[in-house]
Amino acid sequence: MKLYPFIEAEKIAGHNVVKACDLLEVSRSAYYLRRNGAPSPRSVTDAELTKKIKAIHAESKGTYGSPRVHQELAHRQVVCGRRRVTRLMRLAGLEGRCKKRWRKTTIADPEAESAKDRIQRQFGPCDEIDRRYVGDITYIATWEGWAYLATVIDLASRKVVGWALADHMRTELVEDALTMAFTNRRPDKGVIFHSDRGCQYTSRDFANMARANGVVLSIGRKGEC
Repeated sequence: MKLYPFIEAEKIAGHNVVKACDLLEVSRSAYYLRRNGAPSPRSVTDAELTKKIKAIHAESKGTYGSPRVHQELAHRQVVCGRRRVTRLMRLAGLEGRCKKRWRKTTIADPEAESAKDRIQRQFGPCDEIDRRYVGDITYIATWEGWAYLATVIDLASRKVVGWALADHMRTELVEDALTMAFTNRRPDKGVIFHSDRGCQYTSRDFANMARANGVVLSIGRKGEC
């Protein structure tokens, strides 16, 4: 701590160490420990906590960032602040990383009934809102792992009318996004929803859900996302 040399200088000058410590709000015991070369109690606990952080980081094979490490410490009943974990990880040269850099999202369901391509790549703005929707899934790398975002866009207004975010790519993800669009916009029956040939969009469950809400599905041709 930068305050210790100042207190030492005050001591050499013959001034009162007690008053200097009180003025600077520094523990006298910590000052004398530092002066005698002994580590401070904070340094000792930081070293012990760093050992636990390194163990958790190694168990995660280097994938855990400070949020997950802090969560695991709490699970093990180790009480500490998240900022402290972040600081100690930075000092130890530890950081989280994603297990995989890329992940394929467009995997067709070979058993699903294929819908027609009713858009034919005409993605320009149309005249009437809530008549043609398009949707897709994108993935986002975070320190907690992969997050998947499904969106529904109205081609007329170019507005995102429905979306859903989850840590999986199951059919419920795209169903939740389309359900939000229904709730927000309440389109008339016959609205077209166009997507790629991903297994979520070509699944039987999604087709049944769309049919129940009066949605006409449109699937892009193979190789065209």
